[in-house]
Amino acid sequence: MEQKIKNIGVLTSGGDSPGMNAGIRAVVRACAYHKIKCTGIYRGYQGLIEKDFEELNARSVRNVINRGGTFLKSARSRRFMTVEGRVTAHENLISEKIDALVVIGGDGTFTGASVFKKEHNFPIIGIPGTIDNDIRGTDYTIGYDTALNTVVEAIDKIRDTANSHNRLFLVEVMGRDAGDIALNAGIGAGAEEILIPEENLGTERLLESLKRSKKSGKTSSIIVVAEGDQIGKNIFELAEFIETNLEDYEVRVTVLGHIQRGGSPSCYDRVLASRLGIGAVDALLEGKSDMMVGIKDKKLTYVPFDLAISGENEIDIDLRRVADITSI
Repeated sequence: MEQKIKNIGVLTSGGDSPGMNAGIRAVVRACAYHKIKCTGIYRGYQGLIEKDFEELNARSVRNVINRGGTFLKSARSRRFMTVEGRVTAHENLISEKIDALVVIGGDGTFTGASVFKKEHNFPIIGIPGTIDNDIRGTDYTIGYDTALNTVVEAIDKIRDTANSHNRLFLVEVMGRDAGDIALNAGIGAGAEEILIPEENLGTERLLESLKRSKKSGKTSSIIVVAEGDQIGKNIFELAEFIETNLEDYEVRVTVLGHIQRGGSPSCYDRVLASRLGIGAVDALLEGKSDMMVGIKDKKLTYVPFDLAISGENEIDIDLRRVADITSI
């Protein structure tokens, strides 16, 4: 097939995640392999509008595979949400002779990419990069595995002090709309309860669970709470509620926050990002567009943007059962 694409742009948008640099590196080196130009776009869609471009080659991405974050930077762009902003972005791509785009990010990034493709018929492929693992059509997103390991390591350390003082710790992890981090990290770290946005455990069941733990001889407990959990307005109110209703418990709160997004990516995230980066370039050269490259059952898959960002996150019933049984 005749190769029409001669210059591929790559950008990262939305929240950063460990492994994004590995994804950029793979895109750049896949372009070099196919002997086509690669243009790095700084600060996501905002840089696309402001024409913040730089040509990248194989040597431009040396020593980045082990770095967290994204060296192309990321930003949320209000201007790209407007028709006028997207027109400017398209004009910049044409003037720079960029023929196609690879965008790395989450649902917001893919929503913008889908709208842009429909308005300007510009070839775009997405790579899922978000620690929340809340994109449909892929088993894992870039950064999720690293975030999990960061959370488990933090909870292991918190458990040491919980045991020393016979305390109950509430540990808040990221996951406004998806409980994947909380559920998996909670199982991996041996949490007594896991609160996630996909289900409302209810205050009464939570209190009963803590009472049973106390009666069974547990002198300390860890509860992992996704930031989007439905019990209480926030984790500090939840802590106050537990102390008020269970006098035996001395409660402490730890909010892990953005520590989950940082750090050197795990080997799994580096390999995943490399596979998806090369898969994205291959897809564009094969004429694919308006879709995300993901991983399903260890195989690359291509999913339309509309499907990737559709619907609510679904809980893994088997994992929830594992959590319930192992927390006895």
